[in-house]
Amino acid sequence: MAKTGERSRAAAGSVLDGLHFALDRSSPVPLYYQLAQQLEAAIEHGALAPGNLLGNEIDLSARLGLSRPTVRQAIQSLVDKGLLVRRRGVGTQVVHSQVKRPLELSSLYDDLEAAGQGPTTRVVRNEQVPASADVAAALGTAEGAEVTLLERLRSAHGQPVAFLCNYLPPALLDLDSVRLEATGLYHLMRLAGITLHSARQTVGARAANAEEAALLAEREGAALLTMRRTAYDDTGRPVEYGTHIYRASRYAFDFQLLVRS
Repeated sequence: MAKTGERSRAAAGSVLDGLHFALDRSSPVPLYYQLAQQLEAAIEHGALAPGNLLGNEIDLSARLGLSRPTVRQAIQSLVDKGLLVRRRGVGTQVVHSQVKRPLELSSLYDDLEAAGQGPTTRVVRNEQVPASADVAAALGTAEGAEVTLLERLRSAHGQPVAFLCNYLPPALLDLDSVRLEATGLYHLMRLAGITLHSARQTVGARAANAEEAALLAEREGAALLTMRRTAYDDTGRPVEYGTHIYRASRYAFDFQLLVRS
């Protein structure tokens, strides 16, 4: 047991040695929150990588000069966000960073890849189906007309992040499932000479049903972010209608607001 504790302390020291925690004890912001924010920033920017061990609460308390309840509260807040996990006999371990995606016309695959999140895709469905009223209206076709349906499970660092459901005009481009699992849909569109120009998008939230929870490795009733988008090419033609769900514990939309003069 002593050797296990020594290994845990050594791991924590090697991971935290290069990090600087600026904790302001005179600030009205609670110390646990300051520590949690700085640990989260270190995870987000890659200073703490998936798999890194932080050690146990006793080690962290001594190392940072904080009480155990303060450290415990900071760690718990990041465990609740899904960024850290407690492992008996090992200590606290980094799981992954939350995906923060810009609210713009971009591909989730491209955004994950650019952020070093190691995206992977599993194609669940790739087939022709009759368009429902909503799909027909979005794509400018007749209700019941044939459209292409894609359902894909997108993961980052081996963990499910989103379930993507897309409808496209049937003759738009070659949608081979092998290629769809190797790259993003928008990349395939660009290769086919399709220039994406604009989109109408609605973001919302709801609770996961049993099927969605199983797909996304969440509990039933967990919070999901939702996105509904119709994308248009540079001729004004609708080329994609998507209804996506994302794990709120692992995903956030990030955007900048400007003051209108």
